[in-house]
Amino acid sequence: MTTLIPNFVISVTVIGIVCVICFTWSHVKGAPWVPTRMKKVREMLTLTNIQSDEVLYDLGCGDGRFTVAAARKYHAKAVGIEINFVFYLWCQILITILGLRKRVKIIYGDFFKLDLSNADVVICYLLQETNDKLEEKLIQELKPTARVVSNSFMFMRLNVINEDPDKKIFVYSV
Repeated sequence: MTTLIPNFVISVTVIGIVCVICFTWSHVKGAPWVPTRMKKVREMLTLTNIQSDEVLYDLGCGDGRFTVAAARKYHAKAVGIEINFVFYLWCQILITILGLRKRVKIIYGDFFKLDLSNADVVICYLLQETNDKLEEKLIQELKPTARVVSNSFMFMRLNVINEDPDKKIFVYSV
């Protein structure tokens, strides 16, 4: 009985440390995971005017809610990029369970190191400093017809084409 308590404490401590590392790693690389409410996900996708033949990239896709919504509601192809391995695995399981493997692809990696030129719509819910670092990459890689939608934080050099300032949703063209 006395060895069960120390083993339990050690197990809980190790799990806690792993969780803290997993959930803060993405913050170090771009932004913490703060899930967007589903109502706002739908509003953001609606403001982009995404079409069924378009490709959506979600930079730092977290739990995959934008990729799933784009594929299910708008029949778009969606690519999520996630640097946090726990969320990457979660998304792999989720899209398999939902039968979305033909429409959704999740990439484990750093979106700063990946080519975004295939995107028609790019979703960003990052930090302002991350948007500032990302802006030149978007200008260089995205096609002129691509749209970038940002939750809460802005891009200073991109052209605003649609917005809901009260909800802090901004849609840009390059």
